[in-house]
Amino acid sequence: MISEKMKKLAGNNSAIRAMFEEGNRLAALYGRENVYDFSLGNPNFPAPKEVNEAAIDILQNTDPVYLHGYMSNAGYPEARKAIADSLNRRFGTSFTEGNIIMTVGAAGSLNVALKTIINPGDEVIAIAPYFVEYGNYVANFDGVLKVVNANPEDFQIDPEAIAAAITDKTKAIIINSPNNPTGVIYSEESIMKLAAVLDAAQKKFGTDIYIISDEPYRELVYDDTPVPYVTKYYANSFVCYSWSKSLSLPGERIGYLVIPSEVSDFELTFTAASIANRVMGCVNAPSLFQLVAARCVDVPTDVSGYDANRRLLYDGLTKLGFDCVFPAGAFYLWMKTPGEEAEFVANAKKYNLLLVPGKSFACPGYVRIAYCVAKETIERALPAFAKLAAEYGLGK
Repeated sequence: MISEKMKKLAGNNSAIRAMFEEGNRLAALYGRENVYDFSLGNPNFPAPKEVNEAAIDILQNTDPVYLHGYMSNAGYPEARKAIADSLNRRFGTSFTEGNIIMTVGAAGSLNVALKTIINPGDEVIAIAPYFVEYGNYVANFDGVLKVVNANPEDFQIDPEAIAAAITDKTKAIIINSPNNPTGVIYSEESIMKLAAVLDAAQKKFGTDIYIISDEPYRELVYDDTPVPYVTKYYANSFVCYSWSKSLSLPGERIGYLVIPSEVSDFELTFTAASIANRVMGCVNAPSLFQLVAARCVDVPTDVSGYDANRRLLYDGLTKLGFDCVFPAGAFYLWMKTPGEEAEFVANAKKYNLLLVPGKSFACPGYVRIAYCVAKETIERALPAFAKLAAEYGLGK
């Protein structure tokens, strides 16, 4: 028999992935062009040309023994230095390669951070709505996930609710900005209030409480909205990053973890995280793409396609009478369901519209619509949304 922990996970497979598989089934029946799959955050835009150029040059001109060999647990030093230098230029930080660990995507860095700090029974706060896998990541290390709702008016952090949820067992809070699934960016005011709450709690309980900032969408920002860099506001912070979205490289699984020197017991923490990176089983981030990332660290993210999709979808759905949050970042639209959530998702499927239910993000009564698709998919889907709206008497 498999482990009880994995038995539970197997029985509670991600609704996002399940909807993605449903899309494949419907596509076989009706044709891919007649299925409007908004389930998975898989970028429909190719990686910048600089990525392929860097990969080819590295393969042709780098010592293959070095390129394909073992390395430090923290990753190639030149990749870590390139990342630190870029962050310093952009955010006025003072990182060195000694603050950076290369990881297998942002998921890898989240798990490394949690493995480094979590003892069984420790509590980790997540702000709902949140990415569904956070609960699994915390459970990997026998931690306890505590869910606190965001402010329902604007989906910003609710500092009073966070303060009320903190106990002497609280070890960390995971924040995600730009946010999946709402597209909301946590303001500087929100981050400062959160930092004040955590500072007070650390003093009250005599413990270390960490912010783990999950940032795969940092570069996917519209209208020049600022995204605060949390290490500048709170010492006990980890930053988890991935190029899956910014460079359209989800399959390459390449990211990094930032541990600032100001974190408690920095040297021990960094050493422990480097070892956690190894004993996770994946050992190191992919060697080729560590070096590719170092070359492409300052390649700008072209958000124009996402922005066009954002406006087309938001304008189209709100004109039909749907209630949506206008996203400031990422590539998701968070839409309130006009009726009961499960029924609405099922009704949407009648028109080959695949939407992810809000309960998957611990926030029922909404659906997430991933607009990282071809513009034509949105254009073809809007008439289907119009039929769905008509079922609920919207737009009259």
